[in-house]
Amino acid sequence: MPVALITGASSGIGAAAARRFAAAGFDLLLLARRTGSLEALAAELRLAHSSRIETAGIDLSEPSAIAAGIAELCGRGLVPSVLINNAGAAWTGSLAAMPLERWQWLLQLNVTSVFQICQAVLPLMRAQEHNGQLSGGGLIINVSSHAARNAFPDWGAYSASKAALQTLSRCLATEERQHGIRVSTLTLGSVNTPLWDSEMVHSSFDRRAMLPVEQVAEALLALAQQPSSQVVEDLTLMPAVGAF
Repeated sequence: MPVALITGASSGIGAAAARRFAAAGFDLLLLARRTGSLEALAAELRLAHSSRIETAGIDLSEPSAIAAGIAELCGRGLVPSVLINNAGAAWTGSLAAMPLERWQWLLQLNVTSVFQICQAVLPLMRAQEHNGQLSGGGLIINVSSHAARNAFPDWGAYSASKAALQTLSRCLATEERQHGIRVSTLTLGSVNTPLWDSEMVHSSFDRRAMLPVEQVAEALLALAQQPSSQVVEDLTLMPAVGAF
């Protein structure tokens, strides 16, 4: 049975993806900072599906917690065949006025934690066997934003972090191709998630016109179900109304 490791799984896109992947027959490794919401989701999925669900409470803003947390989670007997780096955050405000500690926090969540998680998972993917032969293989999906390619007032730090993530994805794909590991980026327009409820994000967008998380989860599953002989390097999904 395929195994998906999903970060930021307690709400929003991550929770919707967990529900969709469990329905499609995946075993799940779920991690998030909010353990209460994460355990409630895991209990729901165990009741509804035969999938094995393992969870871990890991704060990705704490660099020192990531490697050990991933090792413990993956050490329970499930090796991820799909890694979905979905967790992230935003902050709105001018670059000139942004506190350094807030910049470092945002880059840690949106870029550095992805780098750290990939470093922890890659050896497991490389060591996978097929028909008794060490062959490697797996898929990494990094969730990005169209802000990586555009400039929006007060979203400079977020845009910079997502641009870095897209470059990280391309470089990782080049390095890991020899190990049979593919890398995809899902580039999203505005999605109706709890990100907009954060006290660090100020906007007056009409969230009814945004992408629903269920559609994003379907796109993630479509990427995950591509045959191993091909890869969708970047898939862009936008609301029909365009950019906000």
